[in-house]
Amino acid sequence: MKERKFSDFLNEQLQDPEFKKEYEKPDKELDPIFELIHARHQQNMTQKELADKCGMTQADISKIESGQRPLSLKILERIADALNMDLKIQFVTRK
Repeated sequence: MKERKFSDFLNEQLQDPEFKKEYEKPDKELDPIFELIHARHQQNMTQKELADKCGMTQADISKIESGQRPLSLKILERIADALNMDLKIQFVTRK
């Protein structure tokens, strides 16, 4: 069975107007989660592989990605390190 790309799945889901409306709503709390999922998919890494690299369980990563587990700066740093990425938090001027 061929593995689907996240971008293909997302594009398919965005065809549903209700899903698109919810997806495009600004929800600052979910931004780090979307960034995490995107980074993991860019590296073709499974939740299990990421979990192993940052000393967590696959269930922990799943809960983080589904918004069921709160994110702390410490957890984000561990995940960024496991992804061989730098974590950047910034303040931006409001429009």
